[in-house]
Amino acid sequence: MSVRTLPLVFINLGGEMLYILDQRLQALNTSVDNSEKVMTDIVGAMFSKDLMDELLKPQQLYSHRTLKTVLTRLAHTSIMRLSQASMDKLYELMVMAFKYQVFLCPRPKDLLLITYNHIDTIREFVQHTPVVVNQVDETHRKVIEVYSSLSEGEFQLLRQTLLIFFQDLHVRVSLFLKNKVQNPNGRFALLASGPVPHGIDVPGLIRMFDRKGREVRRGEFPTGGSYTSPIRQGCFELHGDRVISLGMNIYSGNHPEETYISKPPSVKKDDAPNLLAKEELNLLARLMGSMKAEDIPETETAFRINLFTTDGEEGGTEASGGAKQSSFEVINIQAIQDEQAATQLARIAGQFAEGDELPESLSTNKGADLLSLMDDL
Repeated sequence: MSVRTLPLVFINLGGEMLYILDQRLQALNTSVDNSEKVMTDIVGAMFSKDLMDELLKPQQLYSHRTLKTVLTRLAHTSIMRLSQASMDKLYELMVMAFKYQVFLCPRPKDLLLITYNHIDTIREFVQHTPVVVNQVDETHRKVIEVYSSLSEGEFQLLRQTLLIFFQDLHVRVSLFLKNKVQNPNGRFALLASGPVPHGIDVPGLIRMFDRKGREVRRGEFPTGGSYTSPIRQGCFELHGDRVISLGMNIYSGNHPEETYISKPPSVKKDDAPNLLAKEELNLLARLMGSMKAEDIPETETAFRINLFTTDGEEGGTEASGGAKQSSFEVINIQAIQDEQAATQLARIAGQFAEGDELPESLSTNKGADLLSLMDDL
């Protein structure tokens, strides 16, 4: 397929990851220096020339597993280290946020405006580092060059590919549930209101023409919604007003306890051999090779962080073994729950070992006693 879907997926998911990380780092009172370094390192690796050149090559869109692995490696190019549970939940939030934006995209071409909103906000994260800002600008120019020449049909194919990619993911996010844009079953509720796509007439008007093309009569019909004309078209250049708000940081004004997820994505597992497995592994190797983490100086200590220990935010998957209540209840689970359970079990096991230790004489004669019992039978 000639349409390059992978770069848009990578940039938009990467942008959502940075939004969530920024909110989490602030919620966990991480020092400003560490927060800025984390964002700068990740953005620098994300917009590196080698990585973007590889992504912009025409290729198929790969699996969620491959993308998650690449984004995990990307997150770990900084001094921050995430637990596997935190990264799993982080990926679910990234995917659901971008899926919602693709759903609401007024017209297929506006996927570029969503991407540009992500790039604009990412640029603000690293505005204190001119070298990284230049990397972001260079990538932005390449994206404009590659995608500006696509036809409307190619943009429609791109959007349809994204919708198929996300179709089996129905993770419930508390922020979406609270704003009533997501139903309890994890599916999005699309409102029959709002501005129509640019260049499209507001529905509700019927016009009739005669044979010469002259309008002779008008009528109206109920549309079932409240539609308006768009104010203007968004800017598709390097800088400018994108008009639409899709792709902007939706987490900046939310408290940590207001955003979390309640269910892992229901991705269907297919045990059949994947014909693209070799290509995915080759892609993964190339992408990882272009994201080499910089050596951390001896004076600089990396910090390990569980993003969802407070789990009032975007992360909180339904844990296996947890008390199951209503099938539609939002459950808030800590990402380190398994570690805490293991520690507790180890402590209890230690108490049993202290009180129930066998004398050495009994333990050494255990085999002999067993043979005696067998002889008596």
